[in-house]
Amino acid sequence: MRSSLRLLLMAGLLSTTAACNTLDDAMVSVFGRSMRDQSTFDPYEHPLMPAEGAVSFSSGNFPADRNSVVVGAPEERDYDIPDFTNAQTPNPEAEIWGTFSNPVPADAQSLERGEVLFNRYCAVCHGETGIGADANIASVWPVLPAYNLALDPVAGYSDSYIYAMIRVGRGLMPSYGHQITHFDRWNIVNYLRQLQSNNTAGQAAGAGEG
Repeated sequence: MRSSLRLLLMAGLLSTTAACNTLDDAMVSVFGRSMRDQSTFDPYEHPLMPAEGAVSFSSGNFPADRNSVVVGAPEERDYDIPDFTNAQTPNPEAEIWGTFSNPVPADAQSLERGEVLFNRYCAVCHGETGIGADANIASVWPVLPAYNLALDPVAGYSDSYIYAMIRVGRGLMPSYGHQITHFDRWNIVNYLRQLQSNNTAGQAAGAGEG
């Protein structure tokens, strides 16, 4: 009984394979190609070059001003941001960070927007107060080192350097250049400065009580 069942299964498998091959051969005769012979690509590899005149997605991160939203081709702007990569961000003293500055005043609008974005993108690893030990991810991945943003040495970093880390990443931190637009990165920087100021004030008050 078992032998008969085994033979029956093998016959079914062979007939299915033959049918697939026959159908595939027929498709080759019509379309000139087979599913058995096709290109393979690496994960996340884009097989097509961008169309001539196409605008990259990241170009939409550079609007004319902080109240504008880019919905197509990049607009003319009166500011310039130099090119840099995450190979440069390990060095907060690099000369490139002095070639551009924060164009967004730390007003109520910027701080409100910065708080929303900081809690959305940054708090998961750095904590809502900028203290890594309070991060949302700390209880899940206690061995993951979360950088303290509200303390030194980050408090001594320039605005442009922190902007750069948001844009291209550094170390374990990935790039957020596509998720967070140009002016929103500055909004986050402004809000982070407020967190650092709050932390300094809290430390001073604690020292006074002691």
